[in-house]
Amino acid sequence: MDEFAFRKGCTYGTVLVDVEAGRVVDVLPDRTSETFAAWLTEHPGAEIICRDRATAYTKAVKEAAPHALEVADRWHLLQNLSSAVEKTCHQHRDCLRKRAEEETVTEVPELPPMQLPPAELPRTQIIERTRHRYEDIHRLLEKRWTISAIARRLGLDRKTVRRFRDTDLDELLASARERRPNGVLEPFKAYLNTRFTEAKGQVSGTRLFLEIQARGYRGSRQVVRKHLAALRAGTAEPVRADIPSPRKITSWIMQPRETLTESQDERLLQVRLACPDITRACDLARAFADLVRHQRGYLLLEWIRQAEQGAPKPMKGFAGFLRQDLDAVTAGLTLRWSSGVVEGHVNRVKTLKRAMYGRASFELLRTRILTQPSMPLQWASGGEEG
Repeated sequence: MDEFAFRKGCTYGTVLVDVEAGRVVDVLPDRTSETFAAWLTEHPGAEIICRDRATAYTKAVKEAAPHALEVADRWHLLQNLSSAVEKTCHQHRDCLRKRAEEETVTEVPELPPMQLPPAELPRTQIIERTRHRYEDIHRLLEKRWTISAIARRLGLDRKTVRRFRDTDLDELLASARERRPNGVLEPFKAYLNTRFTEAKGQVSGTRLFLEIQARGYRGSRQVVRKHLAALRAGTAEPVRADIPSPRKITSWIMQPRETLTESQDERLLQVRLACPDITRACDLARAFADLVRHQRGYLLLEWIRQAEQGAPKPMKGFAGFLRQDLDAVTAGLTLRWSSGVVEGHVNRVKTLKRAMYGRASFELLRTRILTQPSMPLQWASGGEEG
């Protein structure tokens, strides 16, 4: 089984698929444990149940089909692992920044002593939205609201609420900054900052505009003047070193090493040299991915023990979740069964839903989903809900 969204972040349903036949057997109006347990009670005889890591499905299986073998889906396991690796990379950005600064310090010319006003985090729309969302979620948490209630109140996905609950504000703001586009001025900011400091702030925007234009700048004069005004006010964003984003580093780690280009392999090596914690996360992630790809479930417990000893906190948390769901995860890393066949049907559900849901009832949507296509969907989309 797998979930799909009627409205992403608000309401979800559940699609149930016969893994052997590759066909949808039923559609449930929500993803609660009570609804799924009731369906299992009405349809006894399930021997193997493939699921993701959702606790509601686990609870329902234990209540209504305790003798069924639960199999944790491999794709979702890798997705959870990727999230733990990315969070580790977020937490250790300072290691990468420090190494980048050390490598470039000898190349920076000696400048006249001049202290610029302390830089502040620019108040962009995405940063302000992140601040307000963090404050709203934690205010409701202090009032003992549940995750689901907060998600409904703010119109967010429960995963988003959990991320804002479990992540420091500084880390969330850093992530928001990573999503901001560099813009055409970004490659020239270091030059502008140096010239501004050399002139002790006594330099015109027009002059600097002409200088960087001769060096290839293709933007407007107004953008240059705006950056100089931010320098004088102390609100200019510091020039970022050439540091790969946490998401980019995670993609290098999660790919099979033989598929990386020479440049990607070299950049990942530099990241590993800069931060022992990211190196540890990388080694653990690659070892776990090897267990998944070669179905070596018998080595899972040893991997968990290694991850619980000296690994970064997000990796320890991932290992702890695996230990809590040990039997299902071991089955997922041992048996050939998985929820992959469900993903193709989830894609079909999305198509049907977007074409008619909202103008018709759930019953009509369910009927259209249960009407089988000419060929069973045997592929996995790589996505979950939309």
